[in-house]
Amino acid sequence: MEIRSIDHVELFVEDAQDTAGRLCDSFGFVRVGRGAGTTGLRGCESVLLRQNDIALLLTTATDADHRAAEYVKQHGDGVAVIGIGVDDARAAYAEAVRRGAVPVAAPEEFGPAGARVVFASVAGFGDVEHRFVSREDPGAPFAPFIEETGAHGSGGMLKRVDHFAVCVPAGELDGTVRRYQEVFGLSQTFEERIVVGSQAMDSKVVQSDRGAVTFTVIEPDTTRAPGQIDAFVASHGGAGVQHVAFLTEDITTAVRTCTGRGVRFLTTPPSYYEMLPGRLGPVGVPVEELSALNILADRDPSGIMLQIFTESTHPRRTLFWELIDRRGAQTFGSNNIQALYEAVERQQAAEAADQE
Repeated sequence: MEIRSIDHVELFVEDAQDTAGRLCDSFGFVRVGRGAGTTGLRGCESVLLRQNDIALLLTTATDADHRAAEYVKQHGDGVAVIGIGVDDARAAYAEAVRRGAVPVAAPEEFGPAGARVVFASVAGFGDVEHRFVSREDPGAPFAPFIEETGAHGSGGMLKRVDHFAVCVPAGELDGTVRRYQEVFGLSQTFEERIVVGSQAMDSKVVQSDRGAVTFTVIEPDTTRAPGQIDAFVASHGGAGVQHVAFLTEDITTAVRTCTGRGVRFLTTPPSYYEMLPGRLGPVGVPVEELSALNILADRDPSGIMLQIFTESTHPRRTLFWELIDRRGAQTFGSNNIQALYEAVERQQAAEAADQE
């Protein structure tokens, strides 16, 4: 199957309107559509947000039988559907099922001739499904059951979804990667073992041929001390998306803008920046500016990568967001993992102290 894009990301949330407001206020997303019983949606209401090539569909159950109700009860707000753009959703669905995928929703066609869209879903990891999407006209409305506002969300700092970080329980990493290779035709492009103090984790990256869909899959090493991956799996209730990375072409402006809008990013110790010039050399942004903004930097044979992670505002401290600025680099900042985990540990310690 030929994977073209991340068509959309659907989050199941307790309150779609409230979540939409926070994402618009914090990251500059634009409300471009809504759906409810009056537009043909059954058992739920949804808000569609856009920013450049990113489409987020936020769905709240209005009926206890809707899948979003059980998802939120089990996991809290989170990524429930990853829409994968393909040339032919029917063919992609049939091929995935033939290769062993568990079917979730058979192909269904919506819309008038010339603007038809086909959706078809199979199971992914945990309770996340993959929805194959093919569109006759990419510029046509998202789907007939979404009433669009006329806004387009073509501006903004965030360009597209760069990758998803997925946490799985111990022992599931290899099977998850193998399934993405065999069922979806993704290729493993990277692997590493990361040791942070007494904790350890193993990670592998799988990616579609054109790089449109990328999953960084991480499992904890249970022979070491419990760490943040163990905590995510326990708090989330199984495998799930730990964070979504949004690509930006100007991370310093993006961080300043989002900070001004109230986004809280993880902080990084000064020692990280003291060591940065000797470790990487020039990275295109003054070290003093990176330090002031808490932006992490890494280099691979293809270039520089700058990144930063938000604090998690999720009640379970699970889902959070990443901003990433690729200046040639194709990897994911493995040299920054220790700094990230130290930052998360500080956040958790500070929260625990505040509760005492």
